Amino acid sequence: MDHSSRVARHGAANNGQRTSSWLGAVAAMVFATAFAFPTSARAVDGCLVLLCLTAPSWRAIPQCVPPVHQVFRDLAKGKPFPTCNMSGAGNSANHTWSSAPAFCPPQYTRVIDGESAPIYQCDYSGAISISINGAPFSRTWWSFGGDSVTEFSPAAKTQLRTWDTRFDDDYAKWFASLPPPAPDTP
Repeated sequence: MDHSSRVARHGAANNGQRTSSWLGAVAAMVFATAFAFPTSARAVDGCLVLLCLTAPSWRAIPQCVPPVHQVFRDLAKGKPFPTCNMSGAGNSANHTWSSAPAFCPPQYTRVIDGESAPIYQCDYSGAISISINGAPFSRTWWSFGGDSVTEFSPAAKTQLRTWDTRFDDDYAKWFASLPPPAPDTP
């Protein structure tokens, strides 16, 4: 069964068991993947990481934490994002370095007054974007220090029904801190 089918089936589960069922299923798949496809001690299994990063909260799955952190360390060293040959058509992940303000969420963009122009900085070093069935699913922003936050697409939120809301919460706080718009003058 492919990932989107598991997610769709999961969406039909009763609401009280949804989070624990999803996390348990992902944890079981992660555990099975880790032993079914042995890799060298330093290589990270791209399929495992892809599966982990599409979970509602990869940090809540103990088997996901070491490989995801390893990918962040590898990316920081300039290594490419690992591939997954079994992901299927339309399912992919790629890494892009952040570049404020164009490729950095506004709540994580900092502006410093430069001598002649503002200097923009992003709190995160890069982002891992995941597509499922050819459509954006999630984007995990990560930093050299190991911090990360995941931005889920509206379609992902519909399928997951519960997710780590830190990205949305940070955006809401940032938006609420903006000055009110200037009134229209006649």
